[in-house]
Amino acid sequence: MPGTEESPKALCERYGLRPKHHFGQNFLADQNLARRIAALGQASGGTVIELGAGLGALTRPLLEQASRVIAVERDRDLVPVLETEFAAEIAAARLSIEEADAKSIDIAGLFGDLPRPHVLAGNLPYQITGPLLERAILGAGALDRVVFLVQLEVADRLAAASGNKSYGALSVFTQAAFEVTRAFIVRRGAFYPQPRVDSAVVTLAPRKDSTVRETDVFRELVKRAFEQRRKQLRNAWQGALGLAAPDLLATAERAGIDLSRRGESLSVGEFARMAKELES
Repeated sequence: MPGTEESPKALCERYGLRPKHHFGQNFLADQNLARRIAALGQASGGTVIELGAGLGALTRPLLEQASRVIAVERDRDLVPVLETEFAAEIAAARLSIEEADAKSIDIAGLFGDLPRPHVLAGNLPYQITGPLLERAILGAGALDRVVFLVQLEVADRLAAASGNKSYGALSVFTQAAFEVTRAFIVRRGAFYPQPRVDSAVVTLAPRKDSTVRETDVFRELVKRAFEQRRKQLRNAWQGALGLAAPDLLATAERAGIDLSRRGESLSVGEFARMAKELES
């Protein structure tokens, strides 16, 4: 098996490291869970970009699944650890380490013409989960699958259906690009150091033939609908895109949207329908 299976605590002690709170470092300490997460990627024969490789807990089982893994790690103190622990895999050109900020990487550029399926995976730091999800959404066209370990509350928001209390702008934007499944819960005791909340694994399957287009109009409608959740759409969308009230009403009628509803009741498809009418 690539790398070692030392606990993250033991690795930190051996390399003289401490988890960095400002990087949101909570290392996955359960290798059985790591293997379950890696298996969800369905990356056999393909390429995985791992966001935030940390000490390599998820990197190991990903290497068992995929032909090639690109591990992105921002912490320059952890990069030498990965290079040492996975020296054989690096030498065999099965693993490459990218010292970079995952919030600004070019997903499509990193994958290039490497073997498919193209899978994005990672144990996401809580404080930058939103920006990393945005990177995944922007790069959806280059992806075959996404597997993320995120805070349980975020997982619930990603998978929530319209009308659910967890449903919001993040739900709409993510579901416009992906079919979202909450796979399983990971309790806080599975990490070192232990966070204060539980986590969950989500899988995102790109909507290859989606009729939903995330245009500027679509994004504005969603943003306005959830800025003040209790507002009816006629008030939330008032003045949107410079439309006067009569024009907004006429457009909503063509789209089959009742403006007395609230944004949380609209499906992704309904937001898309309204955006399409406005754009036409």
